[in-house]
Amino acid sequence: MANAFVAAFEILSFGAIIVLIVLGLGIIASMMGIFNFAQGEFVLLGAYITYLAYSKGLPIWAGMVAAPFVVGALGFVLEALIIRRFYAAPIVAMLGTYALGLIIREAVRGLIGGFYLTVPEPIGGSIDIGTIHISAWRFTIIVITLLVMAGCYLLLSRTNFGLRMRATLENPALARASGISTPVMYGATFAFGSALAGLAGALIVPVFSLYADLGLRFLIQGFVAVMVGGVGSFIGPVAGAGVIGTLSAALPWIIAPVVADVLVFVLAIAFIKFRPQGLIAGKGV
Repeated sequence: MANAFVAAFEILSFGAIIVLIVLGLGIIASMMGIFNFAQGEFVLLGAYITYLAYSKGLPIWAGMVAAPFVVGALGFVLEALIIRRFYAAPIVAMLGTYALGLIIREAVRGLIGGFYLTVPEPIGGSIDIGTIHISAWRFTIIVITLLVMAGCYLLLSRTNFGLRMRATLENPALARASGISTPVMYGATFAFGSALAGLAGALIVPVFSLYADLGLRFLIQGFVAVMVGGVGSFIGPVAGAGVIGTLSAALPWIIAPVVADVLVFVLAIAFIKFRPQGLIAGKGV
């Protein structure tokens, strides 16, 4: 029973990590109609900013708080200077984000080399439930993920900003006629999705360490999760992230990890083949 509880906790915590990473990717894909292939590198940047703050003697929490703001600001600038020019050609926009991601990844590699750099967990130790011990920091990640999910949903569905964002992305011409600055809303949406990636990187770096290819580890899983969940809503990618995260964490307990990774992708491809619209299709939050 204890082993089953620990396994369930590990599955839940890894699923929470995937959800965190997919949140930003899903918002950009659903609301803007493009896949941001630099999202993994935005996760890497969030992790690097946290490590940089720690290496300079600042509290780890300072880096974690700064990471989403810095990455979000960078996303806003990149959207305005580069990505905005290619909305009429989504394939070109995706290639552009891939190129940006490659530049960011190699820049970080130049700064840290081929090393694996560690950052201590801000909340160390474990939570003891009888004879069961679970990581306090992984439990914190689960709690933060739930709060971020709730906050994103409320922001997009219950605020004037969310209404303007959805109006801009669903009917730009009508939004402009209503007095909404569509360039600002496009930039804000991309910055918001980028900031979520930065937050994800900041939270997971104590778990996975910092290395140049950190973002690649999660980018493909995030992309598959969005496709499985369905593009066009906030809930769809989150549902897909729950499925992919659960499978990715659960299968290695049963079969070899390499085989598990392959099986996850095979199952995802088969599902997309028979249900291309994803688990939850349609526009809206």
